[in-house]
Amino acid sequence: MPPTSPPVEPAGDDTLDLRVDDLVALLAAGSPAEGDLLDSVADWAPSTTRFGVFQLVPVCLDRDLPLLARWMNDPAVAAFWELAGPETVTAEHLRAQLQGDGRSVPCLGVLDDVPMSYFEIYRADLDPLARYYPARPHDTGIHLLVGDGTDRGRGVGTALLRVVAALVLDHRPRCTRVVAEPDIRNTPSVSAFLRAGFRHAAEVDLPDKRAALMIRDRTVRHSLR
Repeated sequence: MPPTSPPVEPAGDDTLDLRVDDLVALLAAGSPAEGDLLDSVADWAPSTTRFGVFQLVPVCLDRDLPLLARWMNDPAVAAFWELAGPETVTAEHLRAQLQGDGRSVPCLGVLDDVPMSYFEIYRADLDPLARYYPARPHDTGIHLLVGDGTDRGRGVGTALLRVVAALVLDHRPRCTRVVAEPDIRNTPSVSAFLRAGFRHAAEVDLPDKRAALMIRDRTVRHSLR
């Protein structure tokens, strides 16, 4: 594995020095004492997209593991998620979130009552990602995979990213930015984020990949809904 580069400071409003005391303040602001770290994702209402009615449904391991493990073994998914293998590999990844402090919530993306995608909604400011970019308190991150190949390449991912970013900003009033860090080699994913209203703020070297730092600001919220 190549050595990790120092954090990138994007130009403009994103440029903030994240010192050790800043990180401590971020962690304190998001400590479990404040309650639900992601403002009750399970209660977020369904939203209408041009492909149908969409809802985030928090993962139930017993119910959802076979489906998610099958998706993780799709070569197009495995190339970037690196969770191919027996169900125990996916189970371990999910269990770490489900048994954690709530800073990451794994969800099925359900479209017209059909599970067809997987999301992780996470506190980027409390994630190791915050060491590699100028994080702000309550920054909220998105990971996405579209499970069925028939839903790829026709704008579904863009529509889902657009609606989920809107859900985050609607239900998390303290969050001013939604962020993501797709692998720069995953050009369909990067393109989907761009079409969903995210901007490419920087490239960052993370321990497991070189990532495109994508940011969607609250200031463009209403112009993109």
